[in-house]
Amino acid sequence: MSKHVLITGGAGFIGCHVVRLFVNKYPDYQIVNLDALTYAGNLENLKEVENSPNYTFEKVDIQDAEALEEVFKKHQITDVIHLAAESHVDRSISDPLAFVKTNVFGTVNLLNVAKEYWKDELNNHLFYHVSTDEVYGSLHDGGFFLETTAYDPQSPYSASKAASDHFVRAYANTYRMQTVVSNCSNNYGPNHFPEKLIPLCINNIKNGKPLPVYGKGENVRDWLFVKDHARAIDTVFHKGKAGETYNIGGFNEWKNIDIVRLLCKKMDEKLGREPGTSEKLITFVKDRAGHDLRYAIDATKIQQELGWEPSLQFEEGIELTIDWYLSNQDWLDHVTSGAYQDYYKELYEN
Repeated sequence: MSKHVLITGGAGFIGCHVVRLFVNKYPDYQIVNLDALTYAGNLENLKEVENSPNYTFEKVDIQDAEALEEVFKKHQITDVIHLAAESHVDRSISDPLAFVKTNVFGTVNLLNVAKEYWKDELNNHLFYHVSTDEVYGSLHDGGFFLETTAYDPQSPYSASKAASDHFVRAYANTYRMQTVVSNCSNNYGPNHFPEKLIPLCINNIKNGKPLPVYGKGENVRDWLFVKDHARAIDTVFHKGKAGETYNIGGFNEWKNIDIVRLLCKKMDEKLGREPGTSEKLITFVKDRAGHDLRYAIDATKIQQELGWEPSLQFEEGIELTIDWYLSNQDWLDHVTSGAYQDYYKELYEN
């Protein structure tokens, strides 16, 4: 049976890489990209596949149950890869309710619609929920997050994602839906909205603007190249066992300040500036409320059971990322100016 895969949040950072991978790799699948096109959704990310015969875009908010029902019926959806979410921690601190509405209510909406549409043959359909390592809280004394690590979310964002994870597992247990959950570490790479650390620094270094670093920059994150994450999602979707959780990490732990200094060094080299020029832009700012100290994923399970592992070390991925941003100034200009939100506006306006 040909799969009709609904990918939510497909115009976002991670989502666009997953959509492009599936459209190009599986021409016999019908890929339906469902996105509300909030500030983080950018259809310019999908120009490569927008005219592909096995690709369709639907401008729908996952909070709208009736619209979701129409999409399932119209496209005869067989499987879901759920990436749509509010994801920026700083925004969750200033507006927690927006995260509850999208990440919790929206996910439950999607679960309900899928459950009802697939009700006669739940065993033949998969609901794949993509989540974050932030649900586990903060590591202080070494060690790594395992799939069995107890949840301890510390921000409104991570609390909303933890709740959505629990709902997915509850639907599997209560209604016998076939579900799988993956929790990934920090992603970086092309098409990343420039409010996040790495693209923000690249853009600010190029333009000689300050590089804000929270606290002393001692916070540690495990970094995963976004295309490696897309490959992992592909692997879990096709090989993962229903009811299981898979942690996806890059085996690349870095302190924030060390990342910023690496970016300064690489950018000075690429822009032909004197060594040390960009480091002068580093500006330490008041730490974020509830800022988790360290995240680190143990990705042994997906490596041993499904055969996935990251293809790039961090320094390699950073080189590719910097080169992409320097070669795609139009994309960055459209995002930083807001012009990207006008892309296809007339076609998809409500």
